[in-house]
Amino acid sequence: MDQLHQITSTLALSMGSAWASGLNLYATLMTIGIMSATGNMTLPPHLQILANPLVIGAATLMFIVEFVADKMPGVDTGWDAVHTFIRIPAGAMLAAGAVGDVNPAVMVAAGIIGGSVAGSSHALKSGTRVMINTSPEPFSNWLLSLSEDVSVIGGLWLALHNPLFFLGLLLVFILLMIWLLPKLWKFIKTVIRSIGRLFGGSDESPPENKKEANPPTP
Repeated sequence: MDQLHQITSTLALSMGSAWASGLNLYATLMTIGIMSATGNMTLPPHLQILANPLVIGAATLMFIVEFVADKMPGVDTGWDAVHTFIRIPAGAMLAAGAVGDVNPAVMVAAGIIGGSVAGSSHALKSGTRVMINTSPEPFSNWLLSLSEDVSVIGGLWLALHNPLFFLGLLLVFILLMIWLLPKLWKFIKTVIRSIGRLFGGSDESPPENKKEANPPTP
């Protein structure tokens, strides 16, 4: 029974940190670091550096920056675009580090799956933000951003205290993501086409106008 609990705890920390990194990497690093530094969790050797006060301070500073940027419509989308190259690799590294020195193959597998989970949660976050930013009012953006911050901190806490329940919720999230991402991508393509028509224009006249402008010669 203890071995099963250890496996589920390790899996929850590995996949939970990857999932949370895709939403807010700095909140993830800050939360894990503080929980470890306060004695609420024991990190595996590869992640113990996160409990260093310098790492916690840097993560907290960047969390504050992201907290502000994430509440500004338009700025949040640019921030997400830049962090595509940060959140996904970091999620893979956290997932791999969470399994410890069990086996190099296990670490590589955890990194691959963790990177995919981080990429999926990042894609869902970014796509949802593009959709929300089409609304002229900022309140829905603020509400969504705050809910993401709470989800990251609460999700990591749940992964620590009830790993089996967290893994069940993570499975639901993955199924929801599989259903929702194609719809978000279709919406994003529509937005991109609309922006292109707005700024690009078109020099071609409709076929009907061309016929009227050049009547057939008798």
